[in-house]
Amino acid sequence: MLTAMNNTPAVLVTGASRGLGRGIAVSCARMGCHVAIHYQSNEAAARETRSLCQALAPKSEQKFVLAPGNLASTGERASVFTQTLDGLGRLDALVNNAGMAPRVRADLVETGEESYDEVMGVNLKGPFFLSQLAARHWLQHPRDSRLPGGCKLIFITSISADTASVNRAEYCLSKAGLSMASQLWATRLAAEGIQVFEIRPGIMETDMTAGVREKYDRLIAEGLVPQGRWGSPEDVGLCVEAILRGQLPFSTGQVISVDGGFHLKRL
Repeated sequence: MLTAMNNTPAVLVTGASRGLGRGIAVSCARMGCHVAIHYQSNEAAARETRSLCQALAPKSEQKFVLAPGNLASTGERASVFTQTLDGLGRLDALVNNAGMAPRVRADLVETGEESYDEVMGVNLKGPFFLSQLAARHWLQHPRDSRLPGGCKLIFITSISADTASVNRAEYCLSKAGLSMASQLWATRLAAEGIQVFEIRPGIMETDMTAGVREKYDRLIAEGLVPQGRWGSPEDVGLCVEAILRGQLPFSTGQVISVDGGFHLKRL
């Protein structure tokens, strides 16, 4: 637990109303951080996340603010950032988690431009330019962090960053691009005392995968995941927590796989 109110760090978690984002927000709350809970449209779910954070917070003074907005929109993205600073008073870490799968899975030869633009806007354009807002803010307030080792910029990608799925090309492209964004920001910000990490989840038990549960139950049973189970939002949250606690002090730009060993199947 991080102690002392005047040393409480502030974290913005995007896509925090459900799934991995909720797991990350809860982990941040449990370790003693203020949390801005971003969501695009599901306010009821975001309020549930806030309630969970409040229940687990070790300090009554911790703040949990809701920050709605479509990150693919320039104006709404700026509003999310402003709401975070207004509500928490500062920003020590940004966790770019918000993402979406294609609304309809289509073979590569049938991928539509509308789906491509929507997925790329949410999964790649949004987090890239939100990170730019955070980076500019941090550069204007150098070395001002309440986290061990400085401010943190985290990108939640996917095993789809380097695992081809021909029936959701736009999703794979967006995650591969986000992986490169992590490398770019790590290179740019290392000398400024800002750490950047990519967390690459594997097969996660969330709303996004509910429709393919039976398929992946079978594949996991057949050995697709060496550790033999689905991943959970808590698994990703614990990884984010380790980064925020400064437990990787001489690292930046790393890809951290949270996939139960799935990446070993590709070696």
